[in-house]
Amino acid sequence: MEILNAFVLLSNFVLIPAISYGSQLALGALGVTIIYGILRFSNFAHGDTMAFGAMFTILFTWLFQSWGISIAPLPTALLALPFGIIACIGMVLGTDRLVYRFYRKQKAAPVIYLIASMGVMFITNGIIRFIIGPNDQKFQDGERFIIKARTFKEMTGLAEGMSIKVSQGITVVTTVIAVIILFWFLNKTRTGKSMRAYSDNEDLALLSGINPDKVVMVAWIICAILATIAGSLYGLDKSFKPFTYLQLLLPIFAAAIVGGLGSPIGAIAGGFVIAFSEIMVTYAYKKFLKYLVPESWEPESLVQLLSTDYKFAVSFLILLLVLLFRPTGIFAGKSV
Repeated sequence: MEILNAFVLLSNFVLIPAISYGSQLALGALGVTIIYGILRFSNFAHGDTMAFGAMFTILFTWLFQSWGISIAPLPTALLALPFGIIACIGMVLGTDRLVYRFYRKQKAAPVIYLIASMGVMFITNGIIRFIIGPNDQKFQDGERFIIKARTFKEMTGLAEGMSIKVSQGITVVTTVIAVIILFWFLNKTRTGKSMRAYSDNEDLALLSGINPDKVVMVAWIICAILATIAGSLYGLDKSFKPFTYLQLLLPIFAAAIVGGLGSPIGAIAGGFVIAFSEIMVTYAYKKFLKYLVPESWEPESLVQLLSTDYKFAVSFLILLLVLLFRPTGIFAGKSV
């Protein structure tokens, strides 16, 4: 019974949040890796691309709520998500036409793209804060929990309860669906195969008659879709604050690089590695250990390796170690 209580406690505060957070990071890292695989540059504006798509999802959510439109018990944000995706697609395609296309024609070095993306990042963040404001924005409605801790205790008779939020369940299900569709698209469709060929060998792909403009456009569309889904799910699960998405850039890039920058499978694996690392290192294991060790051995301290304030330091440390000892990541990157 004590072991079960320990497992439920760990599931409630580590496993379930890490799976949900890992799914969000995986979607974000997939967007980064798709752009890197096609355009060969690290898109520093990706965090704010997520925020931009999520912002329009929130605005349409508020609009639907004011009209009395809902899909209860699910959050109205799911109904608004396609409109957020459309707005984000318009933004990234416009940015590509106004900014990146010029450097693409000049065959600029990747570092030039990177610097340009930083400019796009700051401008996009400013626009988001101007439109929706710099503060936390709540937009979740419908049922909050799939199962509540009290209900779980009554069902099982355990001392510890397990709660699963609706946003966590939606995150995992949506991520699985999005990943299946993405891999089907890349491996089974003609456009997806063209993208993979262009990523593997640009010159050979051009000789084969592949339209580079179409490949780039589709890459940005996929990036926008993934970014909007990831940003909206993160906002539903936590809360929406523009600056938070700027901070998310570090764990997202860490996930992409740890998994293997340019590798979609690596992006997914890296997302979960970073999420589990961040949460497990910052969790206080005092109560968990009380269930497993004799009473005389019970710890007096929190048994916490790092404070939650240093959560992003975990991402940075993992990123540093990977760059030092395995620069290609878990899976060899550089190809879609």
